[in-house]
Formats: sequence, C-alpha cells, structure tokens
Amino acid sequence: MLGELLELNVFGFFLIFARVGTAMAMMPGFSSSFVSPRFALAMGLAISFVVMPPLVGRLPAMPANVAAMALILTGEILIGAFLGTISRILISSLQTAGTFIAYSASMANAMINDAISEQQSSTISAFLMTTGLVLIFVSDMHHLMIIAVIDSYSLFVPGEGLMIEDFANYLTRTVAASFAIALQMSAPFVIVALTYYIGLGILGRLMPQLQVFFFGMPFQLAAQMWVLVITTSGIMLVFMEYFRDAYMSFAL
Repeated sequence: MLGELLELNVFGFFLIFARVGTAMAMMPGFSSSFVSPRFALAMGLAISFVVMPPLVGRLPAMPANVAAMALILTGEILIGAFLGTISRILISSLQTAGTFIAYSASMANAMINDAISEQQSSTISAFLMTTGLVLIFVSDMHHLMIIAVIDSYSLFVPGEGLMIEDFANYLTRTVAASFAIALQMSAPFVIVALTYYIGLGILGRLMPQLQVFFFGMPFQLAAQMWVLVITTSGIMLVFMEYFRDAYMSFAL
C-alpha cells in the first residue's frame, strides 16, 4: 500500500512539475538570463511540491504504458508553455511601445542589450521593460501568474484533449491586443512627434537658410524626454492593469 501511494505521488509530482516548471521557465523574471537556472529550477520544484496535495486528486491515474505517459506529459508541457507564453506577449507590449517612442524621439539607433527580452532593444524599450518587471514583483503580480497556473487545472484537466485551436486563437488575440495597447501607451509621443515634424517642415519652408536638422534634433530629444518623464507613471499604470486583466481570466 505504501509503495503504491509513493508511486502515485511521484507520478503526480512530476506531472504537476511538467506544467508548473514549463510555465515558470518562460515567465519574465523567473526565466531571465540574470536569474540562476538552479534557482529557477528550485522555485519550480518547491511550488510543485507545495501545490501537489490539493491537486493530486485531479490528476489521472498513472498509465500502464510509456507511450500514454509521454502523451500526458507532453500535454502538460504544452499547457505550461501556453501559460508562460502569455506573460511573454504581455510584457512585450512595453518593448513595442518603447520602440514606437524611440522612433518618435529619434533614438532608435541607441541600442542596448536588454536582459529581459534577451535581445538588442532601444534604450527606452529596455527602460520600460525593466520598470514593468520591477513593478510586477513589487506589486505581487507574480503571485497572480502562479495562481493562474495552479487554477488552470480547473480549465485544462490533465489527461484530456488539448484545445489547440483555442490556444492558437487566444494567443493571436493576445498579440493583437498587445500591439494595440503598445500603440496607445506611445500615443503621446507619436502625437508630439507628428506635431513637431509638421511645424519643423513649415519652418523649413518659411526659412530655407535655417539648418533644420541641426536646429531641430536637440529640441526634439529634449521635448520627447520631457514627455517621457511626465507619462511614465501613466504608461506603467495602463500596463499593470492590462497585465492583471489578462491573467485574471485564468484565476478562479
């Protein structure tokens, strides 16, 4: 009896870890390059161990053959990847907004290695993504991500068929919404840049002798940096609300 119970708990633990560990391996903050892989693995194992008692009753019985077990584990990994990809898409809205802002402020060539997106991004994109990630952990929003993964067992029951079409549809709509919210967050900079370019074009026509680029570039940078100072808090509030609402649909 004890051997059967131990065997069931070990199978249930690894089944839970397949979903939780995969999700945490893709969530921003836990999967960043500056976080030790050992620490991320320890966090995934610890969370899986803590949530195993209330979830083990929802898990299917251990299959009799290896092929069925591999199929169940693959499904759990895909569900965890789906939940982790959502957080990646959500936080990428800040990178897209930063790219729009950089183009509007003529700072698109100022590139930096962004540790969160793990690629080269504009300086403003890196600043916004770092600020957004800090706010996620300061406001305990990372707890919401973990809660959404745990509550997903009520939506995606282990051992049942995967809703691949629904997954693809949801990710597509999330990407579209992320791009739209990024454009909305960068709207003040786009409006200021458009107004400034129109005025600079009129000024260049009225005064052909004026060195437009020599005169306009410093003023444009100063104006856009001033707009960034007064709008950063609003951008972060919009992003945090958008991030919370997206994960609240998975948290019961």
